[in-house]
Amino acid sequence: MKYNITKKTIEKYLDEGKRLDGRKPFDHRDVEVTFNISKHAEGSVGVKIGKTEVFAGIKMATQEPYPDHENEGTMMTTMELLPLSSPDFDYGPPRINAIEMARIIDRGIRESGFIDFHKLCIKEGEKVWNIFIDLVSINDDGNLIDAGALAAILALKVAKMPVYDEETEMVKHGEFTNNSLPLTDKMPITITFNKIGDQVIIDPTKQEEEVAEGRLTVEISKPDKEEIINAMQKGGEATLSVEEVDKMLDEAKKIFKNINELVDKELKAKK
Repeated sequence: MKYNITKKTIEKYLDEGKRLDGRKPFDHRDVEVTFNISKHAEGSVGVKIGKTEVFAGIKMATQEPYPDHENEGTMMTTMELLPLSSPDFDYGPPRINAIEMARIIDRGIRESGFIDFHKLCIKEGEKVWNIFIDLVSINDDGNLIDAGALAAILALKVAKMPVYDEETEMVKHGEFTNNSLPLTDKMPITITFNKIGDQVIIDPTKQEEEVAEGRLTVEISKPDKEEIINAMQKGGEATLSVEEVDKMLDEAKKIFKNINELVDKELKAKK
């Protein structure tokens, strides 16, 4: 009963062009960024979107390359949904929602070409760098995907390569070089749309997320003059019309610009 009342109330407000927290459908909550939340990670960032908070840490290790990519490094992304961040999360192995979030974020980074994996090769066919992106939910008030993706991107941007001893072929964890990770200008921004009734919104609160019938995550980069869609992921049972998807993509370009400017501002302030 409570769910139905909340859903009807949210739909009523959306039909009037507003939301329970006073925002319009495509308004984003305030974003806060905190760098260097861990002294032991190669790069670490905390991101808050409204009350939602996610930590991201980058760790580097070496391994043998995959047989079909002998001169390329690798990457692995994980998302841990801590019970302290929501009563909906339990201790134990990653559940399907955590795995899905990690895969969505991983795909956006990988498909954009943001990381130059060839430059992570130490010795072709024998040893390459592996980038571990570890994401942890601190508080879930909706939109963990976008918060986690933004935290991952910023952590990659500020990460430093660890010292590698060529004689022992060992990584000296805790000792860092001045070298950044081999990144390109194809930085992806992740934007998730939620469909509630006949309306589409961005950056949902937990209440809105719980009553949404469908979701579309769009990952965009802009290496040149035009934005490029690197990946898309649909979730939920709701169908999306061509017109709705077109509207989402148009809005995604506007949101991309705003978040991209935020990233530039935060990185400049850090320097």
